[in-house]
Amino acid sequence: MNSESRLPSQPLGADAASEADGTGGEGRDLPSSRGFLGRFFDALTGADDDADEADERPAQVVPGMVNLRRMRVDDVAVPKAEMIAAPDTSSLDDLVALFREHGFSRLPVYEETLDSPLGMIHLKDLALKHGFGATGEFQLRPMLRPLLYVPPSMSIGVLLQQMQQKRIHMALVIDEYGGVDGLVTIEDLIEQVIGEIEDEHDEAEGSLWVLEKPGQWLIQARAPLTDVEAETGLALADPEQDEDIDTLGGLIFMLAGHLPAQGEVIPHASGAEFEVVDADPRRIKRVRLRLAGAAAAEKIEPMHIPRALPTGRA
Repeated sequence: MNSESRLPSQPLGADAASEADGTGGEGRDLPSSRGFLGRFFDALTGADDDADEADERPAQVVPGMVNLRRMRVDDVAVPKAEMIAAPDTSSLDDLVALFREHGFSRLPVYEETLDSPLGMIHLKDLALKHGFGATGEFQLRPMLRPLLYVPPSMSIGVLLQQMQQKRIHMALVIDEYGGVDGLVTIEDLIEQVIGEIEDEHDEAEGSLWVLEKPGQWLIQARAPLTDVEAETGLALADPEQDEDIDTLGGLIFMLAGHLPAQGEVIPHASGAEFEVVDADPRRIKRVRLRLAGAAAAEKIEPMHIPRALPTGRA
């Protein structure tokens, strides 16, 4: 039996919604009396929304039921470049290392490239078959579970219903050419309704930046550039190039003219500087931003003051 929590398995129809909140069909005109399933159904069908808001997509996403209908899969998907996946040639030790490093309970598995997915491996299946002192030959493919494949334009409410009905909690976003564009989990979808879900694995990545000390931040490279500018008070992007750069990592790549390596320092025209704290051969992951004053102070060595010699006895 699957121990993970799931959405209710009954159909999300109007009759089921009415039975769930105990109002039958008589209380449908009273929004305050609607139960969870009733409001869930209304969010999918748009029954409680004004007509002029039906096709609008919010500029700033606020958690709520309306997002189930207004947001698309590509609004919440993890980009392909940030996906953590395992090749089908992975050994038991390789998989254990991936699960331990990233803290996920599911990983997509692919053959040769991410554009040839085979399924997903669940940590529970791996532990039950090869953990707790179990012995036997390791075979990855027989343990794989199916994935959902969805277009980027699908509404997240429809995908949530599919995940509920098929009991598959991970989906790959497929582009028009059949290639993998990103990844979505059921947690990503539910967070658009109830807000951020934080667990014990979210502590290190809970926010896009951390203020280490006045004038110095440790920032995820995927942080939106406009948010970084609002936090630091700097105008980082040239207005003429603003439309082409969305993230801090994109700005640093443009400034450097190449993909910078870990430890490389890239200066900015404002006097601030970016130190690449974490990167791999494909992308920048984390950056330390120092404002002009903090960067200068970092380079000034503390003055050496010799300790007073002890006074000798007369």
